[in-house]
Amino acid sequence: MVIEKAELRRMSQAERRELAAMLAELEASHPDQAQVGQYRADPYRIDPVLRRERRLALLVSAACCVFLAGWIVLLAATLPHHFDAHHWRAVWVNFDAFLLAAFAVTAWAIWRQRQVLILLLMLVGTMLCCDAWFDVGTSLATSGLWISLLSAVFAELPLAFLAFAGARRLLRATVAASILAGAHVGATAAGATAAVATAAGATAAGAFPAGEWGRSCAGQSLRRAPLAGLGLDEALPRRRGGQGRQAA
Repeated sequence: MVIEKAELRRMSQAERRELAAMLAELEASHPDQAQVGQYRADPYRIDPVLRRERRLALLVSAACCVFLAGWIVLLAATLPHHFDAHHWRAVWVNFDAFLLAAFAVTAWAIWRQRQVLILLLMLVGTMLCCDAWFDVGTSLATSGLWISLLSAVFAELPLAFLAFAGARRLLRATVAASILAGAHVGATAAGATAAVATAAGATAAGAFPAGEWGRSCAGQSLRRAPLAGLGLDEALPRRRGGQGRQAA
Protein backbone atom coordinates (compact mmCIF):
# COMPACT_ATOMS: atom_id res chain seq x y z
CA MET A 1 0.00 0.00 0.00
CA VAL A 2 1.38 3.41 -1.01
CA ILE A 3 0.10 6.64 0.53
CA GLU A 4 0.01 9.47 -1.97
CA LYS A 5 1.04 13.01 -1.11
CA ALA A 6 -2.49 14.24 -1.75
CA GLU A 7 -3.87 11.80 0.82
CA LEU A 8 -1.32 12.99 3.36
CA ARG A 9 -2.34 16.60 2.79
CA ARG A 10 -5.99 15.72 3.36
CA MET A 11 -5.22 14.13 6.73
CA SER A 12 -5.64 16.12 9.87
CA GLN A 13 -2.67 16.94 12.07
CA ALA A 14 -3.69 14.32 14.61
CA GLU A 15 -3.99 11.64 11.89
CA ARG A 16 -0.54 12.48 10.50
CA ARG A 17 0.98 12.30 13.96
CA GLU A 18 -0.63 8.91 14.55
CA LEU A 19 0.63 7.64 11.18
CA ALA A 20 4.12 8.96 11.90
CA ALA A 21 4.20 7.24 15.28
CA MET A 22 3.13 3.93 13.73
CA LEU A 23 5.76 4.16 10.99
CA ALA A 24 8.49 5.08 13.47
CA GLU A 25 7.54 2.10 15.63
CA LEU A 26 7.63 -0.24 12.63
CA GLU A 27 11.00 1.12 11.49
CA ALA A 28 12.50 0.63 14.96
CA SER A 29 11.09 -2.85 15.56
CA HIS A 30 11.83 -4.31 12.09
CA PRO A 31 15.20 -3.03 10.84
CA ASP A 32 15.37 -5.57 8.02
CA GLN A 33 17.45 -5.23 4.88
CA ALA A 34 14.74 -3.47 2.91
CA GLN A 35 14.40 -0.78 5.56
CA VAL A 36 18.15 -0.41 5.85
CA GLY A 37 18.25 0.26 2.13
CA GLN A 38 16.09 3.36 2.63
CA TYR A 39 19.09 5.03 4.26
CA ARG A 40 21.56 4.04 1.55
CA ALA A 41 20.60 6.42 -1.22
CA ASP A 42 23.36 7.46 -3.61
CA PRO A 43 25.20 10.28 -1.79
CA TYR A 44 26.64 11.65 -5.04
CA ARG A 45 23.13 12.43 -6.31
CA ILE A 46 22.01 14.01 -3.04
CA ASP A 47 25.06 16.01 -2.00
CA PRO A 48 26.30 18.52 -4.61
CA VAL A 49 29.57 19.04 -2.71
CA LEU A 50 30.42 15.34 -2.92
CA ARG A 51 29.45 15.36 -6.59
CA ARG A 52 31.93 18.17 -7.30
CA GLU A 53 34.63 16.45 -5.24
CA ARG A 54 34.07 13.21 -7.14
CA ARG A 55 34.44 14.97 -10.49
CA LEU A 56 37.62 16.72 -9.34
CA ALA A 57 39.09 13.45 -8.04
CA LEU A 58 38.26 11.73 -11.33
CA LEU A 59 39.88 14.52 -13.32
CA VAL A 60 43.05 14.48 -11.19
CA SER A 61 43.30 10.67 -11.40
CA ALA A 62 42.90 10.68 -15.18
CA ALA A 63 45.52 13.42 -15.55
CA CYS A 64 47.95 11.46 -13.34
CA CYS A 65 47.45 8.36 -15.49
CA VAL A 66 48.26 10.28 -18.67
CA PHE A 67 51.30 11.97 -17.14
CA LEU A 68 52.63 8.74 -15.61
CA ALA A 69 52.25 6.83 -18.88
CA GLY A 70 54.39 9.40 -20.69
CA TRP A 71 56.91 9.46 -17.83
CA ILE A 72 57.31 5.67 -17.97
CA VAL A 73 58.05 5.82 -21.69
CA LEU A 74 60.59 8.59 -21.12
CA LEU A 75 62.35 6.66 -18.33
CA ALA A 76 62.45 3.48 -20.38
CA ALA A 77 64.15 5.34 -23.21
CA THR A 78 66.63 7.42 -21.21
CA LEU A 79 67.62 5.64 -17.97
CA PRO A 80 70.98 3.84 -18.01
CA HIS A 81 71.25 0.11 -17.30
CA HIS A 82 73.85 0.67 -14.57
CA PHE A 83 74.09 3.48 -12.03
CA ASP A 84 76.25 4.05 -8.95
CA ALA A 85 73.89 5.20 -6.19
CA HIS A 86 75.04 7.61 -3.53
CA HIS A 87 74.09 7.38 0.16
CA TRP A 88 73.05 3.75 -0.38
CA ARG A 89 73.37 2.87 3.31
CA ALA A 90 71.35 5.89 4.45
CA VAL A 91 68.54 5.12 2.01
CA TRP A 92 68.00 1.57 3.27
CA VAL A 93 68.55 2.36 6.94
CA ASN A 94 66.05 5.23 6.80
CA PHE A 95 63.52 3.09 4.96
CA ASP A 96 63.76 0.33 7.56
CA ALA A 97 63.50 2.94 10.32
CA PHE A 98 60.26 4.24 8.80
CA LEU A 99 59.02 0.64 8.49
CA LEU A 100 59.82 0.06 12.16
CA ALA A 101 57.90 3.20 13.09
CA ALA A 102 54.94 2.04 10.99
CA PHE A 103 54.91 -1.33 12.75
CA ALA A 104 55.10 0.38 16.15
CA VAL A 105 52.19 2.73 15.42
CA THR A 106 50.17 -0.19 14.00
CA ALA A 107 50.78 -2.18 17.18
CA TRP A 108 49.57 0.82 19.20
CA ALA A 109 46.41 1.08 17.07
CA ILE A 110 45.72 -2.65 17.51
CA TRP A 111 46.17 -2.34 21.28
CA ARG A 112 43.95 0.77 21.52
CA GLN A 113 41.45 -0.47 18.89
CA ARG A 114 41.45 2.76 16.92
CA GLN A 115 39.96 3.37 13.49
CA VAL A 116 43.30 4.56 12.09
CA LEU A 117 44.40 0.91 12.19
CA ILE A 118 42.85 0.36 8.75
CA LEU A 119 45.04 3.03 7.17
CA LEU A 120 48.10 1.85 9.05
CA LEU A 121 47.64 -1.72 7.86
CA MET A 122 47.45 -0.46 4.26
CA LEU A 123 50.60 1.62 4.84
CA VAL A 124 52.54 -1.30 6.33
CA GLY A 125 51.45 -3.66 3.55
CA THR A 126 52.49 -1.16 0.86
CA MET A 127 55.88 -0.54 2.48
CA LEU A 128 56.53 -4.27 2.74
CA CYS A 129 55.71 -4.76 -0.95
CA CYS A 130 58.05 -1.88 -1.86
CA ASP A 131 60.75 -3.35 0.35
CA ALA A 132 60.46 -6.73 -1.38
CA TRP A 133 60.36 -5.17 -4.86
CA PHE A 134 63.44 -2.96 -4.49
CA ASP A 135 65.35 -5.52 -2.45
CA VAL A 136 64.96 -8.17 -5.17
CA GLY A 137 65.30 -5.70 -8.05
CA THR A 138 68.55 -4.18 -6.80
CA SER A 139 70.10 -7.56 -6.01
CA LEU A 140 69.68 -9.07 -9.48
CA ALA A 141 72.89 -10.59 -10.86
CA THR A 142 74.48 -10.39 -7.39
CA SER A 143 75.31 -12.95 -4.72
CA GLY A 144 72.55 -11.62 -2.46
CA LEU A 145 69.71 -12.45 -4.84
CA TRP A 146 68.67 -15.67 -3.11
CA ILE A 147 68.59 -14.04 0.31
CA SER A 148 66.41 -11.26 -1.10
CA LEU A 149 64.08 -13.79 -2.74
CA LEU A 150 63.76 -15.87 0.43
CA SER A 151 63.03 -12.84 2.59
CA ALA A 152 60.47 -11.57 0.08
CA VAL A 153 58.66 -14.91 -0.31
CA PHE A 154 58.68 -16.01 3.33
CA ALA A 155 58.63 -12.73 5.25
CA GLU A 156 57.76 -9.48 3.49
CA LEU A 157 55.06 -10.59 1.05
CA PRO A 158 53.21 -12.86 3.54
CA LEU A 159 53.19 -10.05 6.12
CA ALA A 160 51.93 -7.64 3.46
CA PHE A 161 49.14 -10.07 2.56
CA LEU A 162 48.12 -10.35 6.22
CA ALA A 163 48.10 -6.56 6.54
CA PHE A 164 45.92 -6.09 3.43
CA ALA A 165 43.58 -8.91 4.48
CA GLY A 166 43.22 -7.42 7.96
CA ALA A 167 42.48 -3.97 6.57
CA ARG A 168 39.88 -5.43 4.21
CA ARG A 169 38.17 -7.36 7.00
CA LEU A 170 38.10 -4.36 9.33
CA LEU A 171 36.80 -2.09 6.57
CA ARG A 172 33.95 -4.48 5.76
CA ALA A 173 33.06 -4.77 9.45
CA THR A 174 33.15 -0.97 9.83
CA VAL A 175 30.92 -0.38 6.80
CA ALA A 176 28.42 -3.03 7.93
CA ALA A 177 28.28 -1.61 11.46
CA SER A 178 27.90 1.94 10.12
CA ILE A 179 25.01 0.96 7.85
CA LEU A 180 23.18 -0.81 10.66
CA ALA A 181 23.81 2.02 13.11
CA GLY A 182 22.72 4.64 10.60
CA ALA A 183 19.52 2.76 9.82
CA HIS A 184 18.71 2.37 13.51
CA VAL A 185 19.34 6.04 14.26
CA GLY A 186 17.38 7.15 11.22
CA ALA A 187 14.43 4.98 12.18
CA THR A 188 14.29 5.91 15.86
CA ALA A 189 15.67 9.42 16.19
CA ALA A 190 14.24 11.02 13.05
CA GLY A 191 10.85 11.30 14.71
CA ALA A 192 7.46 11.95 13.25
CA THR A 193 8.63 14.25 10.46
CA ALA A 194 11.10 11.76 9.01
CA ALA A 195 8.57 8.95 9.18
CA VAL A 196 5.96 10.94 7.24
CA ALA A 197 8.60 11.92 4.68
CA THR A 198 9.51 8.26 4.22
CA ALA A 199 5.88 7.34 3.68
CA ALA A 200 5.60 10.07 1.06
CA GLY A 201 8.50 8.58 -0.89
CA ALA A 202 11.36 10.73 0.41
CA THR A 203 14.57 9.39 1.90
CA ALA A 204 16.22 10.12 5.18
CA ALA A 205 19.24 11.37 3.23
CA GLY A 206 17.48 14.66 2.67
CA ALA A 207 18.11 15.50 6.31
CA PHE A 208 21.84 15.89 5.62
CA PRO A 209 22.88 19.40 4.58
CA ALA A 210 25.03 19.84 1.50
CA GLY A 211 28.58 18.72 2.06
CA GLU A 212 27.80 16.82 5.26
CA TRP A 213 26.77 13.42 3.88
CA GLY A 214 28.58 10.73 5.81
CA ARG A 215 30.61 13.23 7.83
CA SER A 216 29.09 12.55 11.22
CA CYS A 217 32.62 12.09 12.63
CA ALA A 218 33.83 15.43 11.31
CA GLY A 219 36.29 16.97 13.72
CA GLN A 220 37.18 13.60 15.27
CA SER A 221 40.53 12.21 14.19
CA LEU A 222 40.86 8.56 13.19
CA ARG A 223 43.46 7.99 15.88
CA ARG A 224 40.80 8.85 18.47
CA ALA A 225 37.77 7.21 16.85
CA PRO A 226 37.21 3.63 18.06
CA LEU A 227 36.73 0.74 15.68
CA ALA A 228 33.16 -0.18 14.76
CA GLY A 229 31.07 -2.23 17.14
CA LEU A 230 33.16 -4.11 19.66
CA GLY A 231 36.42 -3.19 17.99
CA LEU A 232 38.69 -5.96 16.80
CA ASP A 233 36.11 -8.55 17.88
CA GLU A 234 34.07 -7.47 14.84
CA ALA A 235 36.86 -8.63 12.53
CA LEU A 236 37.28 -12.07 14.05
CA PRO A 237 35.72 -15.20 12.54
CA ARG A 238 32.17 -15.80 13.73
CA ARG A 239 33.06 -18.68 16.03
CA ARG A 240 35.76 -16.62 17.77
CA GLY A 241 33.79 -13.40 17.68
CA GLY A 242 30.83 -15.03 19.38
CA GLN A 243 33.07 -16.35 22.16
CA GLY A 244 34.54 -12.90 22.65
CA ARG A 245 31.12 -11.27 22.93
CA GLN A 246 29.93 -13.90 25.39
CA ALA A 247 33.02 -13.45 27.52
CA ALA A 248 32.52 -9.67 27.48
